[in-house]
Amino acid sequence: MLANSNSEKDHPDDISLAGDGFDTVIKAKAAVDSDPKCRNKVSCADILALATRDVVNLAGGPFYDVELGRRDGRVSTIASVQRHLPHPDFNLDQLNSMFNFNGLSQTDMIALSGAHTIGFSHCNRFSKRIYNFSPRNRIDPTLDLQYALQLRQLCPLKVDPRIAINMDPVTPQKFDNQYFKNLQNGQGLFTSDQVLFTDARSKATVNSFASDEKTFQKAFIDAITKLGRVGVKTGNQGEIRFDCTRPN
Repeated sequence: MLANSNSEKDHPDDISLAGDGFDTVIKAKAAVDSDPKCRNKVSCADILALATRDVVNLAGGPFYDVELGRRDGRVSTIASVQRHLPHPDFNLDQLNSMFNFNGLSQTDMIALSGAHTIGFSHCNRFSKRIYNFSPRNRIDPTLDLQYALQLRQLCPLKVDPRIAINMDPVTPQKFDNQYFKNLQNGQGLFTSDQVLFTDARSKATVNSFASDEKTFQKAFIDAITKLGRVGVKTGNQGEIRFDCTRPN
């Protein structure tokens, strides 16, 4: 979260991150540091982890304990995003490779993908699937046709490609297992979403999460707890920032 145009939040893949979300983190950090007993003892990384849990819970998802004690890194660059965020066009092998590299299983990856039950993306991240998929198919055949035609109405070719589209067309503001039911119906917005159902190796897990929300919630808690341990800095590593927008 550096205050320049080369920080992680400035990458095109992060364009959907709302500015007021960063402001909320900054305000939370200021509120914690206003107590002399807590000043410079809580990292921005921990605040982000807690904010994630609270957003999930406030949207109707599970409440879970957050492991604390992270320190903040000193590097935040656009280049780092490509190494850590899956691309919307990824297939299952590419998804598994990225998550396995960070110690996460295929089940973890599918459970974390379920977070697409809330939030939104932009037309330019999936427009190829509805207009120019291949020489033989203008529309990706793994997409439900009616859903694809609805997306075309929401994302005309000659309109700003940054128009926001809900990731979940059914319950976009509720953290539930609808995402997996959408995949069963050919309504995964990204290729990397729909492939979880079209690939036989992951289909059973999607069906399991679609049929039992508690199973999904437990898997999500396990996965996001493991994700929260990736690249953690403790002890003398990193720092606790005074200002979340820049290193000390």
